[in-house]
Amino acid sequence: MFWYQEELDRLEKEKKELSYTPDLVFYGSSSFTLWDDISVLFKEHNPINIAFGGSTLAACSWFYKQNFKGLNPKAILIYAGDNDLGDGRHPEEIVLFFKTLLTQIREDYGNIPVTFLSIKPSPSRWYLEGSIRYTNSNIQDLSEKDENFHFIDIYKATLDISGKPNQAYFLEDGLHLNKKGYKVWYDIISKHSESFPELQPV
Repeated sequence: MFWYQEELDRLEKEKKELSYTPDLVFYGSSSFTLWDDISVLFKEHNPINIAFGGSTLAACSWFYKQNFKGLNPKAILIYAGDNDLGDGRHPEEIVLFFKTLLTQIREDYGNIPVTFLSIKPSPSRWYLEGSIRYTNSNIQDLSEKDENFHFIDIYKATLDISGKPNQAYFLEDGLHLNKKGYKVWYDIISKHSESFPELQPV
C-alpha cells in the first residue's frame, strides 16, 4: 500500500501543525478529503479531517494506528467502502474490514460515538448499485449490536426522482460530490446529534 505514502505524510504534517485538540475525527476516503469546509461547518466540535484520497476500508484499518497516533477523539465519523467496491471487493469483505476498524477504535477509545455514512450512489459507479445497497444494509445492522455505533443514510438523498444518482450533486467525474452534494450531506449529518459529543443529552 505504498501508493498512499504521500497522503499519509500529509496527514502527519497536518497533525503536527494543529493548534487545538481535536474532538471530532473525520476518517475515510476522498469524499471526506475533498470536503474542504469541514473545519468551518463543524467548528464547534473541534474537528480534524484525516481522510486520505483513494483509501479503502481495508486501508483505513491497515493505517489506523498510524493515522490516529497522538489523537484522543470524543467521536469519529467514517466514510469509506466506495473504493473497495470499485476495486472489485465483495460486500461481505468490506463489512469485515469495517468490523475490524470498529474493533480497533473500541479497543483504543472505548464507547465513544462512531458514525458511518452510507456509501453514496454515484453516476460512475451506478453499476454497483446492488453491492452498495447490500454493503450499506449489513453495516447498518451493526448498530443493533453496538449502542454507540450510528449509521447515517445519505444514499436516498442523492438520488433523483427516477431513483438514479442526481447529476446535480456530482462533479464531472461522476464520482465525487460538488458543493450542492456536500450541502445535502451537511444538512443530514448535522441533524444526528448522537454523532457529536458536545450535543449529546446530559
